[in-house]
Amino acid sequence: MISATPSTSPNDKQKDDASYAFFSGCQPAGMQLKDVAWSPYRDKALLKPITVNIQPGEFLAIVGPNGSGKTSLLRCLYRTNKPTNGTVLLDGKDLWSLSPRQCAQRIATVLQDTGGEFGLSVFEMVEIGLTPKSLVWGRSEEDSHIIESSLALLDVAHLAERSFDSLSGGERQRVMIARALAQRPDILILDEPTNHLDIRHQLDVLALLSKLPCTLIVSLHDLALASAYADRVLVMLKGEMQACAPPSHVFTKQRIKQVFDVETIIDEHPVTQRPRFSFYIND
Repeated sequence: MISATPSTSPNDKQKDDASYAFFSGCQPAGMQLKDVAWSPYRDKALLKPITVNIQPGEFLAIVGPNGSGKTSLLRCLYRTNKPTNGTVLLDGKDLWSLSPRQCAQRIATVLQDTGGEFGLSVFEMVEIGLTPKSLVWGRSEEDSHIIESSLALLDVAHLAERSFDSLSGGERQRVMIARALAQRPDILILDEPTNHLDIRHQLDVLALLSKLPCTLIVSLHDLALASAYADRVLVMLKGEMQACAPPSHVFTKQRIKQVFDVETIIDEHPVTQRPRFSFYIND
């Protein structure tokens, strides 16, 4: 995984270590997909068989046009859609052999839509993330530290007493990511986490995620962000996996044309040394 900056000073490293201390009990998990397919219909597969091994601690980005199957795939991974064929294994165990609580103790999810009226403060929303691993009723000093650390990492500590319902879309998204961090997951799954975020917060959030001591599975629309932060990129089109490899191997002019129907100029980013893109239409 890479940082958003090319180097880190000793003082910054100490701050990072302190900021992530509450993650010390996490063990990055591996996930294995074996011919995973899904559809709500009998005669039409919306998600065609996918086989891929996600390594512990890996940052896997999933990209593809609208309707390509990204969200359907993620739903199979966080135990919402049971595959109609194939299996999803969490460190070698069938995901569907585990209870919902067992899954929630290891997998945290941030969805695209955080709509609805919750009637909770920001602090209380993030506190919900403690529930899967909570053994006693009430909030301990350690619990408060986890909540406060999660809020600080997402730059929303100043919103702690605000009503969650009063926040902007971008603020809500960062609070929901903070809630997932408070869960201290071994795998963190995010569906379009940069939606609603301005440019600075897009970069801040992905730089933060790339440093987490857990496995990351993230769907993204922005190929430049996927290229800058992911270890591997899984490309989807019409419910089918087209490729799964490091960004420099996946993002070719030919594949981008095939999947997204646009022409591309590709060069190297001068800081990250990852592929950089300029898109245009040449009909």
